[in-house]
Amino acid sequence: MITVALAKGALLKDSVTRFAKAGLDFSPVLDSDNRQLMIPSKCGNARALLVRNGDVPVYVAYGQAQLGVVGEDVLREKQMPVAKLLDLGFGGCKMSVAVKSTSKYQKASDLPPHCRVASKFTNSAKSFFDELDLPVDLVHLTGSVELGPLTGMAEAIVDLVASGRTLNDNGLVAIEDLFYSTARLIGNPLALRLDEGDLIKIIESMRSQRCSKD
Repeated sequence: MITVALAKGALLKDSVTRFAKAGLDFSPVLDSDNRQLMIPSKCGNARALLVRNGDVPVYVAYGQAQLGVVGEDVLREKQMPVAKLLDLGFGGCKMSVAVKSTSKYQKASDLPPHCRVASKFTNSAKSFFDELDLPVDLVHLTGSVELGPLTGMAEAIVDLVASGRTLNDNGLVAIEDLFYSTARLIGNPLALRLDEGDLIKIIESMRSQRCSKD
């Protein structure tokens, strides 16, 4: 049986659509009354695990799922040993450095050394500031990082930005982008090596969907 790790939240609907076109129907996960976390496919010998976004690469890396869909932001942050198979092209957003709109900073390198930077993505933030050779004190938050600059706890934040509305509504502005993130199809390396064709069939179907959109 093929097991697929699907992330709750913004990527779920498009993920289900792509797998349906590849022959795996996980549509019950979109039912608002559904409380199951392990859902069998309505067609095909497969099941889906409904997990938090950050847990998708963990389930795939440990082999409890052969395939998964997760954002590039999570892959960079988690750095788990998974195979990156396809850029699925949806769920696009930017990982950005943002500051108060009233600040004097125009780019990340303008920030003072050893200032505090709040983020959920401290590994990505560390890599970015290390490349700038700018030492900063990273503050790991799991909730609304926008409060960091607003309360004076941090000089800047590193966070995902889609429309920019949340930043704007809270008096913040993005000053530099780290990278652009989209949904990625990932796989368990061992499962892919042992695959007798079932996984490859799904992967190729999803690749053809992506190519037809380009």
